[in-house]
Amino acid sequence: MNTMIKSARAALVALAAVTFTGPALAAGKGPEIERQDWSFAGPFGSYDRAQLQRGFKVFKEVCASCHGAEYLAFRNLAQPGGPEFTEDQAKVIAAEYMVPKGVDEWGDPVEGPAVLADRWPSPFPNETAARASNNGAYPVDFSTLAKARAVASGFPGFVFDIFTQYQEQGPDYIYNLLTGYEDPPEDVNLLPGQYYNPKFISGNAISMAPPLFEEAVEYTDGTPMTVEQYAKDVSAFMMWVAEPKLEERKSMGFRVMIFLIVFASLLYFTKKSLWRDVEH
Repeated sequence: MNTMIKSARAALVALAAVTFTGPALAAGKGPEIERQDWSFAGPFGSYDRAQLQRGFKVFKEVCASCHGAEYLAFRNLAQPGGPEFTEDQAKVIAAEYMVPKGVDEWGDPVEGPAVLADRWPSPFPNETAARASNNGAYPVDFSTLAKARAVASGFPGFVFDIFTQYQEQGPDYIYNLLTGYEDPPEDVNLLPGQYYNPKFISGNAISMAPPLFEEAVEYTDGTPMTVEQYAKDVSAFMMWVAEPKLEERKSMGFRVMIFLIVFASLLYFTKKSLWRDVEH
């Protein structure tokens, strides 16, 4: 018995150490990230179709010159749960790009206009060419970036996130990064080709030049053409690219919770009915 008590105490001490030390240290490693309001946040959130279409425009005209999206197919642009372009619009977008179409009779590679089944082409033929065009830095793929990059909430933030179902740390970080470029302080020396961004998760020096500027992308729906708006729209688009089934997942989760509540209620009343005449 004493051994069990000592083991339980040791486990509690270890748990306390992890809870109060681990997350706190993790929180201190990253930059301060300002959270944004997202339409897709929360258990009942959904994507804003107009925002996704604007974000795609920013991605297409600005980001796609350096970054690829390996897992994004042109047909996805017309599927439910995303930007929901019409099929004809998606075909027109696809036809603007040339993609490999195999080889000819002499074994030489052949290219042709993309179709809906094709995936978004990389702007570079290989990693070596990508690094050569970007001062040695390799532009990351956008397919899963919104789920792969985030700054730890720390304690007790991550505890509240569990109950509020907050999972938008990725787009929060991307938005802060895109809007976080500043002139470097006098005591900061940057290498050639580097820029100062205190929101960068790996330090204040980043090799990517500021990609967004006022009125760089034309919006036709009256939405403000500001750096902040561009950053928010493309961050939302990147979240959809990383999690295209988000709305379907949340809808299924809600139905499952309703089922479990009803099922638990039926079990409870069945138990009460079967054992009502039995002494406890």
